[in-house]
Amino acid sequence: MNYVVVSSIGAVFMGFFVLFVRMKAAKKPTNAKKIILPPFFMSSGALMYVVPEFRLTPMEIGEAVIVGMLFSILLIKTSNFEIRDNDIYLKRSKAFIYILVGLLILRLILKAILSSTIDIGQLSGMFFLLAFSMIVPWRVAMYRSYMKLYRQLHPKN
Repeated sequence: MNYVVVSSIGAVFMGFFVLFVRMKAAKKPTNAKKIILPPFFMSSGALMYVVPEFRLTPMEIGEAVIVGMLFSILLIKTSNFEIRDNDIYLKRSKAFIYILVGLLILRLILKAILSSTIDIGQLSGMFFLLAFSMIVPWRVAMYRSYMKLYRQLHPKN
């Protein structure tokens, strides 16, 4: 079976997993750890760059980082917190679901197009870097927003 097809199927399952986790997370209060830890866990994936097939050129790095940061804007705009019952919750956003599905579809289209001109290893490296470059700014923005509300709930005496 073609690597592009297998990885695309994996991406679809991961996308639905993220949607499920996001919906579940909105039902429980959040904390700084839940916001900060996912990028750290994801960073272990950078070990792929030890293998020469996954290494990127400076141009590919720049493209992946810029696109990832642009995509993060959509996630940042749809991730808001609210204070309920003296706890901080992530607000549900219907737009988030559509944006996440839209980004997933765009990713699949880009992968199908780019797989004909870019080696599958490098393409995997680019999409990992794109995802990481999207998640880090999003989580930093979420953390800052969370801390604003946290300081409201716990003012310094």
